[in-house]
Amino acid sequence: MAQIVEPGDTARAAPRPPSSLEPHGPVDPAHAGAPLLRLEGITKRYPGTLALDSVDFDVRPGEVHVLFGENGAGKSTLIQTIAGVHRPSSGRIFLRGREVTLESVRHARTLGISAVFQEFSIVPQMTVEENLFLGDEPRRGGMLDKRAVRRMATEVLDRLGFELRPGQHALYLSRAEQQMVEIAKAFCTRPSVVILDEPTASLTERETERLFELIEQLKSEGIGIVYITHRMSEIQRIGDRITVLRDGRYIETLPVAGTTQERLVALMTGRVVDQIFPQIRSDPGEELLRLDGICASSGSETVLEDVSIRVRAGEVVGIAGLVGSGKSEIGRAAFGILRPDRGSIQLRGETVFDADAGIDRLGPRAMLDRGLIYVPPDRREEGLAMVLPARENMSLAALDLPGFSRGGLLRRSAEKRDVSAVAKRLALSPMNIERRAEHFSGGNQQKVLIGKALLRIGAQPEDARGRVVIFDEPTVGVDIGARMLIYRAMRDLCEAGAGVVLISSDLPEILHLAHRSYVMHRARLRADLPACETTEETVLSHFFDPETD
Repeated sequence: MAQIVEPGDTARAAPRPPSSLEPHGPVDPAHAGAPLLRLEGITKRYPGTLALDSVDFDVRPGEVHVLFGENGAGKSTLIQTIAGVHRPSSGRIFLRGREVTLESVRHARTLGISAVFQEFSIVPQMTVEENLFLGDEPRRGGMLDKRAVRRMATEVLDRLGFELRPGQHALYLSRAEQQMVEIAKAFCTRPSVVILDEPTASLTERETERLFELIEQLKSEGIGIVYITHRMSEIQRIGDRITVLRDGRYIETLPVAGTTQERLVALMTGRVVDQIFPQIRSDPGEELLRLDGICASSGSETVLEDVSIRVRAGEVVGIAGLVGSGKSEIGRAAFGILRPDRGSIQLRGETVFDADAGIDRLGPRAMLDRGLIYVPPDRREEGLAMVLPARENMSLAALDLPGFSRGGLLRRSAEKRDVSAVAKRLALSPMNIERRAEHFSGGNQQKVLIGKALLRIGAQPEDARGRVVIFDEPTVGVDIGARMLIYRAMRDLCEAGAGVVLISSDLPEILHLAHRSYVMHRARLRADLPACETTEETVLSHFFDPETD
């Protein structure tokens, strides 16, 4: 692990083994063998909201303690309290047997608590190395020691196995690369407690595997890990204990070993869930969307190379592949966010792009008007205006529709009625459409984003007929209950006659929901699979190039 760099230190000290907790203070002898971190009766109140209600929680040396619960259950508030972002309204926090008051994130880090949050905190104009040591830069003679920064950044990135250039500006990093920077920041000190909030959401399979190897190494060194994920496979792979929260309250802590998915879902939701993935009836009709020979680039990088796909009414088309394979670029090209260099695109029989013929009618506004809706993967950067209430976010793309406006004036009563109906359909929590998007949990922000697409389509099921709806990573950071609601919305759209495109890194979604599937690899289309051939083994066999991967 990289050396500790305290504010004002030089970078003279050699890296030390990370297994010792001594740099963060001695352990109280009376609590030897006790949890590294213990929370008693933590309560957090906001105006009009009780986010945490007397929650107990602890983390032992060398374990992964998973926090599990629906979006809005209080997980984010709890880890932000542990990380020093918020002070609890009441309750006590003990670190290595001593009661502490965490004044800030920086203070928590100096005590040995490092966090990787789901929402990034990278400064785009800075380089990777500058982001890693921002606020804790090594100095020599009162001046910034740039050589030490470069050396230490290289050490951290090499240890983690992340292929990032320390001098590269964060502005030009992909989302997966930004996730790597966030993870690396947590390991620039020698922590005793690490918080990981959905850390694999943007990572490739290989990077995820490297992260899991690192977690196992940290466990062997006595470091305690708080881990948040909604992916059952990750819980079983690395978890030791799991604590379930519901509505801000502690429900139960139990060992991961021997705990079934059905048991966890029942604890999380308070009800028995029979089926997560709905059965979606397939009744393929007319061809709605056609991409032929699409080539596209981003800067000097080719992101799509001779890609052709078809989407018909009444079917769910899956697009699978690793992060960076080009699968997201298909949706962005179809919607007009990414401008193709070659090829053609047809929507409902109309040629909207043809490089050879000089036809270019692409563009988000134009495609939206023609009946193609794209739900982006990054709700904060591309999907929502975080300072606006849920009502305005959900109706934003539908304001020009007759049901929302008359004579150029917005019909507020109609807007409120239809937004409220969609919010109830998606079980928005809390059910307050006037609440600003930034004040909702990540999963409920995703519901607002999905609601925005549904409002554009229309209130009645028949309004979806002939539309194309592209869902790009629709369930990243979303709990099982919210996933089920999103899947059912996709089912309703498909069975009403829409063409649904599901772009996903979550392979079970592709396997259970898609009627046909395309597999992308290195910007190229590797496979076009009917449902009967869409198995885990078949899809995974196309993810990698056996000659080079």
